[in-house]
Amino acid sequence: MHPHLHTSHNTGCEEVMAALEECHAKGFMWKAIGMCNSEKDNLMKCFKSERLKHQSANKTDVEQSKMTRVRQKWKEIDETR
Repeated sequence: MHPHLHTSHNTGCEEVMAALEECHAKGFMWKAIGMCNSEKDNLMKCFKSERLKHQSANKTDVEQSKMTRVRQKWKEIDETR
């Protein structure tokens, strides 16, 4: 597996990654005839769900920090009046 797949961002997919590694360990012909495709599809679905979770969390954080900055600016504007 690629080293970037084993990051803290993909901790929910460790079992699926291990299943794909196990399938790939069976040999080249096993991979070549498509016997690992279901494991790979499961891994891609897992990565997508993890990515969507991270995107949602990041979006929430950004929205909150943006609202904090806007409120601070309005407070500064109100104080100058």
